[in-house]
Amino acid sequence: MVRLGFITGFIALIGVLLSGLAAYRVHEQELTVDGIALARAIDVHASLVQDRLTERELLARVSAGLFRSPSVIKANMLQPLRSSIYAFKTDFVVAGWVARLKPEELSAAHTELANAGFPNSTIRSFDDNPLQASTVSGPVDVVMDVEPRNAETMSFAGRSLDRHPILGPMLASAMSELTPVASDPLPLLRKDGPMGLVLAAPVLQDNGTQPVGFVIFSYELGPLMLTNDDLSLFSVALKDPRNDDNELIATERGSVVSRSASSQGSVLIRKVFFGGRDWTLTYYAKTNAMNRARQTAAIVAAIGLALTAIVCGLFGYVAYNNLRLSREIQVRIGFERRLTAVIDELNHRVKNILAVIQSIVTRTLRHGSDIDSARELLIGRIHAMSNVVSLLSESQWQGVYLKGLFEARAIPHAERIAISGPDIVVSARAAQSLSLLFFELASHSDEGLSLVGKHPHIVAHWEVTGEEPETVFHFRWEEFNTSEATRRADSDFGLILLDRVAPEALGGTSKRYFTDVSYVYELTAPMETVVDMSERDRTEQFSAPLKPVR
Repeated sequence: MVRLGFITGFIALIGVLLSGLAAYRVHEQELTVDGIALARAIDVHASLVQDRLTERELLARVSAGLFRSPSVIKANMLQPLRSSIYAFKTDFVVAGWVARLKPEELSAAHTELANAGFPNSTIRSFDDNPLQASTVSGPVDVVMDVEPRNAETMSFAGRSLDRHPILGPMLASAMSELTPVASDPLPLLRKDGPMGLVLAAPVLQDNGTQPVGFVIFSYELGPLMLTNDDLSLFSVALKDPRNDDNELIATERGSVVSRSASSQGSVLIRKVFFGGRDWTLTYYAKTNAMNRARQTAAIVAAIGLALTAIVCGLFGYVAYNNLRLSREIQVRIGFERRLTAVIDELNHRVKNILAVIQSIVTRTLRHGSDIDSARELLIGRIHAMSNVVSLLSESQWQGVYLKGLFEARAIPHAERIAISGPDIVVSARAAQSLSLLFFELASHSDEGLSLVGKHPHIVAHWEVTGEEPETVFHFRWEEFNTSEATRRADSDFGLILLDRVAPEALGGTSKRYFTDVSYVYELTAPMETVVDMSERDRTEQFSAPLKPVR
């Protein structure tokens, strides 16, 4: 079981390590895949924004190149371009013609605007303060035409933009660089209007080197750069060129608002070019890739641990059943082997008993014996053998107590025998010899019994002397009030048993004699043969419960 537990634990350890490794790999792969997917989506968005910006700048360049008018003081300069502009792109908020006028041209411009039907034809500053030609020292940039024309856009006509805080620097830059220039973000149409950009493209007359005016287009900032799908992986913000600490974002309603630059989440930067300047787009991941990777890794680890538990459980179940079956087989084999040994031992003991019985019958029924006396002796001797076998069976052949051999059912007139001595356990072989010996001694003392009365006339005493391992067993049988004349003579079987069989069986010596008042039989033998521990150990092996082999 310990080895099985070790193997199962080792498998579990490997499963845990593999689950952890798989979770780590999945975690890293999820981060990598999410990073690649996010980067690709951002690149696509930035590319689309750049394409959109390039198209708008191309529109401005084309529109500026189509101007072929000998005079710029006209209020319908966009009329020839309307069809071309709308065929190209229509997502601008306002398109306009800004003429660069000299002070002496302001009066003509006022007349032209009035004739074109603009509601306020006065030449004025960007904040609607009228301009006096006498106060103007150089050219001014005046809005002369707008598209589309409606009540809100027509109010811009006549305004001078060169002193506008945002549009003025834009026009100056376009005039000096002679390329389209974009303004900083500003509200369009009105102070609370949508946030947007204005793109100005300088217009040159044939063979001219200085712009005579500008074609301007204004675009809402949200659709131009900040549009994004709600299901996309990121949100986009535009770094505010007016303040590096702020950024512009599109709300859910489409309006553009300013906020402080965020420092949370995954940030990727992309730059786009529009109107002669770089614009910085900041992309924020909508989902936390790290948390998502951790969750996925946790799921993989949980699945791996569950599979490890299932594998360990199945392995443990199968291995335990195999081990139990193996043990049952080993126990069965051991049982069969021991059963064979027990049968062999039983055969050996039965043969010994039958041999003893055969010897008893042969010696008892020798020719010339009195048949009645012989029958009684034969029954008594077999009964003595039967009694000792019963005692040995009860003790599982571990031996019997010596005093138990003097029971009344085995020895005639056992109640008249005084016994004394330590209650030692003798071996099965010694018990069989001593049982027949005691029966033989008791059965030949019948003649003396009539002289005793109520008092015992037989004393059986034994003792153990010496020290281990040289201890000696001494047995003494003494019959009082008897003599050679009164005591029945021992039979041939009895003499053989007393003088040869019993001493040889115990590895000792014996003697018998008469005194003036008694008959004495003495038996001396080594204690190791009387107890015979080797026989007891062998019997204990047969009777011990079977243990499975580990």
